[in-house]
Amino acid sequence: MEILWNAKERFPDMNLTMFYKFDQQEEKQCPQYVHDQGYNTGCLFPTEGSYLSIYIKNPNGTEVLCYDEQESSKFFKPNPPENVTFQWAEDKITIQCKTPYNAHCFVFELRYKSRFDKDWQFRNHSCCEIKDQGFDLAKCYSFRFRLKHHHCSTVSYSSEWGVETFWKNGKSADSCAIDNSKPESHTVILLISVMAGFLVIFALLLYVCRLKRIRKILVPAVPDPKHVYSDLFSGHNGNFQEWISKTENVLVQTKVEYEEEECVIEEESGKDL
Repeated sequence: MEILWNAKERFPDMNLTMFYKFDQQEEKQCPQYVHDQGYNTGCLFPTEGSYLSIYIKNPNGTEVLCYDEQESSKFFKPNPPENVTFQWAEDKITIQCKTPYNAHCFVFELRYKSRFDKDWQFRNHSCCEIKDQGFDLAKCYSFRFRLKHHHCSTVSYSSEWGVETFWKNGKSADSCAIDNSKPESHTVILLISVMAGFLVIFALLLYVCRLKRIRKILVPAVPDPKHVYSDLFSGHNGNFQEWISKTENVLVQTKVEYEEEECVIEEESGKDL
């Protein structure tokens, strides 16, 4: 337990001493004082009973300057839960801790969240067991616990939060810093991969089409001679002389047909008048 007093205002320039006793025990002096600027301002001592009497005395310990007595449970600020255990059954979890002194005075508080949750989720139950369900075993969860003084005092003292623990798939983990278990993340990655693949294929097709156009401009296609001489074999059975003579006649005739007639201008002879 820790008891503090305001020495500067009530007892200036006095290094006070404190004595205490639990229940019917003998009076004891403070084993460990709390100091502030060289003066005793408080005391740390072990809890040894349910009823506490406090005596603040002068430096010599001969005169009582302040006296109080209370149920010791009203001053308790419990330690964090000890020996916390987990039991997983599919999406259900049972969490237990070591039962403290005067367990009926406390509630067992739990807070937890996954890496994808913005806020902590809170649960509490009478000391010292909590049961909850609805957990996704594929996710990694962070858990923290504390005991809260609730039933035995108008002042609700709570312990500090205990050491944070991490669990995934019903097993203890080192941390939840890297957790890619969220289904949506896999979907997003898959969609991005598919879109990237389509873009790459489209870019390759566009490149190939443009490459063909460039090749046609730089390297024109050479006509296949079999189309030019097809008539030599199909119509003349390979007789080159017959084919060439016919071809020449056709070319000459075609040239004559398309040759323009020359214009002849005749001068009319003038008549003598």
